[in-house]
Amino acid sequence: MPELPEVETTRRGIEPHITNSKIIRVDIHNPDLRWPVPTELPDLITNKKVLRVTRRGKYLVLHFKNGYILWHLGMSGSLRVLETPSDRQKHDHIEITFANKKRLRFNDPRRFGCVLWSDEDIELHKLIHHLGPEPLTDEFHSDYLFQKSRKKTQKVKSWIMDSKVVVGVGNIYANESLFLSAINPNKPAGKLTKANCELLVDNIKTVLSKAISQGGTTLRDFVGGDGKPGYFAQELNVYGKEGTPCPKCKKPLTLRKIAQRATVYCTQCQK
Repeated sequence: MPELPEVETTRRGIEPHITNSKIIRVDIHNPDLRWPVPTELPDLITNKKVLRVTRRGKYLVLHFKNGYILWHLGMSGSLRVLETPSDRQKHDHIEITFANKKRLRFNDPRRFGCVLWSDEDIELHKLIHHLGPEPLTDEFHSDYLFQKSRKKTQKVKSWIMDSKVVVGVGNIYANESLFLSAINPNKPAGKLTKANCELLVDNIKTVLSKAISQGGTTLRDFVGGDGKPGYFAQELNVYGKEGTPCPKCKKPLTLRKIAQRATVYCTQCQK
């Protein structure tokens, strides 16, 4: 599933190509995504300009004067900008054509993505209002994390992956951040110390920033908005490396399931 770095990579990849160019055509080849694509969408955005493209959690937001599109890539979706004509592929469900002759194409083999229209305050939207702070903003800091974790018995790994706590810390990045912070993923969140929270916040920010700068993580079929794969997989310390020597102490890394998600860690270095 595309996580925050992959979605941010997509945002950065498509924004320069589609902002301030008029939409001249909208083709909805298959409206049956996670929720049906609004039938009125072509009428709402044709002859309109995308003012900017932002991100909230794992949602992309295409802003117009009259509202916005809330776009989620789902489990396997991708948004790409095409500068030259190319044949429609099997899982290409939506294509938006701009006056600058560029096209924004949405491909989603599993159809778990969504494309929704709204004109209400985005922070009040039913899919957005419950979300925690963005991890790369000043709203996400060690005092916040420490206070939020008090009396929590949930294992810290699944807890930091909860979008109500902080958005965008997916499985890969939770594994990596906990390793760098020397925190055992089985530790109850309520047992985190202030020092733990300082390290964890710093490392979440570092890991996500690095993943974004390298174009996301190359897993399965993810590609960014420019059609290029990410390269952060080359930088992973523990994720997907169970049984191999710990980068710090050389003890074999352990694989466990926490909340049904693969969790790789060092039983010696992470306490």
